Amino acid sequence: MQSIDHSTYEALRAGAHVLEADGSGDKVLRLADGRMLKLFRRKRLLSSALFYPYAQRFADNTRALEQRGILCPEVIAVYRIPSIERDGVYYSPLAGNTVRQLQGTSEESDSLRFQLGAYFAQLHEKGVYFRSLHFGNVVLTPDNHLGLIDIADLRCQKRALSDSKRLRNFAHLLRYKEDRQWLLGQDAGDTFIEGYRQALPSNRQAPLISRLRPLLG
Repeated sequence: MQSIDHSTYEALRAGAHVLEADGSGDKVLRLADGRMLKLFRRKRLLSSALFYPYAQRFADNTRALEQRGILCPEVIAVYRIPSIERDGVYYSPLAGNTVRQLQGTSEESDSLRFQLGAYFAQLHEKGVYFRSLHFGNVVLTPDNHLGLIDIADLRCQKRALSDSKRLRNFAHLLRYKEDRQWLLGQDAGDTFIEGYRQALPSNRQAPLISRLRPLLG
């Protein structure tokens, strides 16, 4: 993590467009060069972010995902910006549209649901547990591949996720009303479940799907 002074920060953000902000200030900036600057603040005096800043977690998670062949943003630098009491990650965004942006517009909704099921199975088999999983964090690229964004709240482990972690991950996803309705409405959930099932090892399909189906029913 590189510490930068205020003049360097101002030069970096010159001409930037603010994409996200809250009462405490800017959160996500699209810079003049088309790249992104995501800013993190420590919300509590004592927290894990004191020892392991969220900006560094974001960068470390991109490396872990890349090692697993999972598409994600490309980190250029990680900054500490004392003048605004923020840490920042400077990165090239993942091109495409989020799945949430595509809801209600895609004529291939069933195909996308099936693809998402297979993709989530791939993530889980590769040990990726994304606690902030929702369809605003999953991108469909122009060449029809799926990837993850906003990945500070993500952990990668060496082994495939346990059944309990998979179910918790789906429970996180289904907290969002618009995601749940699009994914499961009018029996659409069967398509998603079938995509997930087919991407699992054959010996894991029946026992895991039997536990997953009631959650998605």
